[in-house]
Amino acid sequence: MTTKRNFIKQFLKDKKMVGSVSPSSKFLAHKMLENIDFASCKTLVELGPGTGVFTDLIIERMAPDAKLFVFELNDEFYKNLAVRIDDSRVHILHDSAEYIQKHLGKNEKADVVISSLPLMVFPEELRNNVIKESHNSLKDTGKYIQFQYSLQSKKLLQSTYEDVTVKFTIKNLPPAFVYTCTK
Repeated sequence: MTTKRNFIKQFLKDKKMVGSVSPSSKFLAHKMLENIDFASCKTLVELGPGTGVFTDLIIERMAPDAKLFVFELNDEFYKNLAVRIDDSRVHILHDSAEYIQKHLGKNEKADVVISSLPLMVFPEELRNNVIKESHNSLKDTGKYIQFQYSLQSKKLLQSTYEDVTVKFTIKNLPPAFVYTCTK
């Protein structure tokens, strides 16, 4: 089954976990990753990679001694990523974004958390837990980068992060907002 057809199937199966009818564009992926200094990032976290559009670019750009923790709850997406990605730096996890710290080293913090999760379709408690866990898992100098299809998440992110910048890209279906947040 093609990636796009599988994505549509997963969206129709579970609209509360898959936030779009189509995978993210390469253009959105580049916009999401443009403010990351990959040379200095040693611990990266990706939430909700879906088919792995962002994951593939992250792997291409990350340092040889960096680690990437990829959290995917959808069974199909998880299986496809686990079979397709063969890189010792990458840990594909079939677990919730609420448990980032559980998978990082005891005193390890992330340089960046990159999220494709459809926050606004999540129940409020789950949404708040994911935002809090992401924040708590970051180094003091870390970044949380999130895309959404609306500005609904802006107030939530501003209540958690000291600085939130928003960029818009029309080159995605649907067009998207990219939030870059710092502590």
